[in-house]
This record gives sequence, structure tokens and C-alpha cells, in this order.
Amino acid sequence: MTRARSTPSQTVEEYLDVLTHAHRDAVLRLRAVVRGALPGATEHVKWNAPSYAVDGVDRVTFRLHPGDRVQLVLHQGVAVREGGFSFTDPTGLVVWAAPDRGVVTFTDLADVEAKAARVADLVAAWVAA
Repeated sequence: MTRARSTPSQTVEEYLDVLTHAHRDAVLRLRAVVRGALPGATEHVKWNAPSYAVDGVDRVTFRLHPGDRVQLVLHQGVAVREGGFSFTDPTGLVVWAAPDRGVVTFTDLADVEAKAARVADLVAAWVAA
């Protein structure tokens, strides 16, 4: 079960301090991977999970529900980009929900560790695209 409810002024640290999740260690490790890949990103709570914005646009957001897995959602913010968007996943980890929104799923901490280097490369390439 995943439990932690965000409040508008809550930091990610505060949110994670009270997070009860079956894969809490995986969440914390994946957060470190994403932060390392996006050193200039702004971190905040969105969709009741950590999210990362670049130049004010959310690009990578955790999905913590249901609590039996951890997911990263790669997206382009809320607005559709003019002229379309395309991205080729160099890692093969992304399941595409739409041309501009993909999901990477992790089953546990060992899965995060096994994919960490590829996820760091993927997140950096996604934000650069």
C-alpha cells in the first residue's frame, strides 16, 4: 500500500519522509538516479509523487500507484507541442502511452539497480529532446 498525501507547500523531502510504499527503497534510489541525470531540474510534488521540471515544464514524474511497482512517466508537460514530437528510446525501457508520453516500470530495488545507468541516460536524452 502506498500512503502519503501531498500538500501544496510540501517539499519532496517532506513527502518522502512520510511515504509508506512497498518499494520505498526503490523510490529513493530512483530519485537519486533522476536527480543525478537532471542536475538543473526543479523537484516538486505532482500527482502525489516526485516530479522534475526543466525550464518550468514538467518532464519526468514518478507514478507510485498502485503500490506494487514504481514507474517513471516521461512527458512534455500539459501542452501539446506544435509541429509534433518524436523520440527514439535508446534503452528499450519505455512503453509508449502516446508519442510524447512514455512509462518505465520497475518491480523492485534490484530492478532499479539493474536499469540505473540506462535510466540516467534515458532521462537526460528525454529532457534534451
